[in-house]
Amino acid sequence: MRILLLVVGRPRAAGVAEAIREYETRAARYWPLDVVEVKEEPGRGLSSDVVRQREGERLLARVPAGATVVACDPGGRSMDSEAFAGWLRGAQERAQDVALVIGGAHGLDDAVRTAAALRLSLAPWTLPHEVARLVLAEQVYRAGTIVRGEPYHK
Repeated sequence: MRILLLVVGRPRAAGVAEAIREYETRAARYWPLDVVEVKEEPGRGLSSDVVRQREGERLLARVPAGATVVACDPGGRSMDSEAFAGWLRGAQERAQDVALVIGGAHGLDDAVRTAAALRLSLAPWTLPHEVARLVLAEQVYRAGTIVRGEPYHK
């Protein structure tokens, strides 16, 4: 099992980028982790629908065959940290790759939501995609500590 974080673009804010790198590095100590940043579609002169569609195509093209797609979506299923850790542990036991997908500034295309086996809510509100990536990286790290019974999660 490996975890693939599929995201649109690179973090622009230096502090957020540093925090993301820190938690992705920590998470990689617990899970085989790959991060794929797909090109952000320039939005000038294009509708949000077209931007989402093009970014969604790029994201889906990078999903490995047989991987379980998880679309991070505010309308998705809410899990606490223990439940998320248990869900990842189950994927690990089934030796099933997991592709956690975060859309860009215009959101996630419906094609990605449709391809997803699970829509996961990171919060009940909409988060900027960079913040969503930070939250997700921290939760993947936290899940690793929970699975190993380490004291990070209190």
